[in-house]
Amino acid sequence: MVTGTAIGIIIGVAILLFVVYIYNNLIKLKLRANNAWSQIDVQLKRRYDLIPNLVSAVKGYMKHEKGVLEEVTKARTSLMSGSMQAKAKASNQVTEALKSIFAVAENYPQLKANENFKLLQEELAGTESKIAYARQFYNDTVMHLNQAIQSFPTTIFAKLFSFKEREFFQTAQEEKKSVKVEF
Repeated sequence: MVTGTAIGIIIGVAILLFVVYIYNNLIKLKLRANNAWSQIDVQLKRRYDLIPNLVSAVKGYMKHEKGVLEEVTKARTSLMSGSMQAKAKASNQVTEALKSIFAVAENYPQLKANENFKLLQEELAGTESKIAYARQFYNDTVMHLNQAIQSFPTTIFAKLFSFKEREFFQTAQEEKKSVKVEF
């Protein structure tokens, strides 16, 4: 025969296990979001390391395009420091600067034919794809974390244990505009 005390202990243990499950799930989602951001950081670092090689390959060809090279270098410098938002902004600036350098390179056929430049351009294109994937993965992970934090009854425990929602990795406003294609 089960007594009232035994039932109370069983209910208490069940509640405790439920809280532990919710807490562990929140920790798992938080760590996934941290890992996803770290993957973006890895790719940003890869891009950061490739840019000086690209700039030095281009320098000899584009002496009078100094402003473009300075823009790329300045954007690169701001890429590896600051908060998540600052890195996202710097990443968008680097993307725009690289677009400029590749657009200017169109005016230099001998540069476009240079094997080092081609290789660096391919490496950067691959890195940009990896950055895009890492951003998407991060945003998916943040969505799951934020969804858990906002869902009942998890929201109660999320507030109790001070879990905070994360911001999504946002695209710069200028990158959302329509692309004009001319033939």
